[in-house]
Amino acid sequence: MSSEQDLGITESKEHNTGEWYAEVVKKARLASYGPDGMSGFIVTRPRGYALWEAIQSELDGKFKSTGVQNAYFPMFIPESYLEREKDIVEGFDPEVAWATQGGYDELDERLAVRPTSESIIAPYMSEWVRSHRDLPLRLNQWCSVVRWEATETKPFFRTKEFLWQEGHTAHETFDEAWDETMLRLEQYAEIYEDLLAIPVLDGQKPDHDKFPGAHTTTTVEALMPDGKSVQAGTSHHLGTSFAEAFDITFSDEDEETQPAHTTSWGLSWRALGALIMTHSDDQGLVLPPTVAPEQVVVVPIWQEETKDDVLDYADEVASDLDDAGVRVELDDRDERNPGFKFNEWELKGVPVRIEIGPHEVEDDEVTIVHRPDGETTTADREGITETIRDHFDEVYAKLYAAAEERLEENVREADSREEILGTLGQHGGYVKAPWCGDEECEEPIKEPLAAEIVMCPFDDAEPIGDAEPTDDADDPDETCAICDDAATQTAFFAKNY
Repeated sequence: MSSEQDLGITESKEHNTGEWYAEVVKKARLASYGPDGMSGFIVTRPRGYALWEAIQSELDGKFKSTGVQNAYFPMFIPESYLEREKDIVEGFDPEVAWATQGGYDELDERLAVRPTSESIIAPYMSEWVRSHRDLPLRLNQWCSVVRWEATETKPFFRTKEFLWQEGHTAHETFDEAWDETMLRLEQYAEIYEDLLAIPVLDGQKPDHDKFPGAHTTTTVEALMPDGKSVQAGTSHHLGTSFAEAFDITFSDEDEETQPAHTTSWGLSWRALGALIMTHSDDQGLVLPPTVAPEQVVVVPIWQEETKDDVLDYADEVASDLDDAGVRVELDDRDERNPGFKFNEWELKGVPVRIEIGPHEVEDDEVTIVHRPDGETTTADREGITETIRDHFDEVYAKLYAAAEERLEENVREADSREEILGTLGQHGGYVKAPWCGDEECEEPIKEPLAAEIVMCPFDDAEPIGDAEPTDDADDPDETCAICDDAATQTAFFAKNY
């Protein structure tokens, strides 16, 4: 075992969150930092990539079950393509990496390393759509993108290159595109809540923070234990702006040419950052059984005179679990004592540990330990597979309940700038306040605290386009918490990653 594994976690999640997080990522063997001179890049190790594959597999299945087909487009985008959608250029220009030379030759035109793919995918959608019979067109690609972030980077949360999926669709009507936008947002929420044990809030971004060129940007937001919000996934209703820029048109039933209504939506490996940050503790990584590379570790505990019986029994238990499709590891190493093994597998985040000693062999039982809280129970050897699956459900429920309680306790209300600043400064979390819809009213919060409006919740008002009255802001006496003008929306302020 390497020295990094022997040391364990030395930083405190509560008091030194950034350093603690980096230590967990490294020592749980999820990722390593990139080569010298490549700040902001990481190498994803097999255990880290396995977590991404678990998300990818679940999400890909959801997409395909609702009519999405996977494709792949070049990672280089001609500058002239980007220029056709001015809003994208303006929105991403500071973050775009450019290729100017191929081999020994200067390129005739600069090529952007994709920061997002609307401008390379839309021209081909234009070729593939001719009639209303070609719609809806639903495409998705799994790929990496590059955004040359100037801010401090953090593995998975913010890196210059990151993995994600990006979906792109075209529809006959505005409403059909809106239904698509919301369907993908719902699927993102399901990934967090049903796979990663993280409750999320959903809503739409304020107009000044929507995707460049979009009609509406919707978002799911997850609260981290340090009180910051993570933009966990976004789904954009693009209206007809991209269709008009790239000539995505179709002949309707009356043979009239119409622009398509398009969407795009994406979830990145920022989800891994949220997963690690949400559940892990000062002992290391904590994972729900749904995504853990190893769901169970079986640790035999023996003395020399009981070794053969204990190892045989442990091997049988592990084999039964493996045959049932459980991701199980049998740790029968001679050179490490049980305490070291417990600590190592706790650091790696294995949700359930099975301990087997001579007493378990004699009584035909197993001892089961939950990673999140150390709860220990004994269970019969018979029916071990069903028993372990029940314990998986219990561990998942514990993780979700803890995250849900944290979220519920950290949504607070405020009616003034002073209350917003005071609450965010003292508690973090989300502060819910009436807002007039003017971007200028975000600045008095953004400047002193680096906090912003992360979303405006959906409600009975039409949750699309320009600012619409919300239920909370329907009262004519409700005024903006910042400027005292009439409130038109409810805004959630938070610090974010």
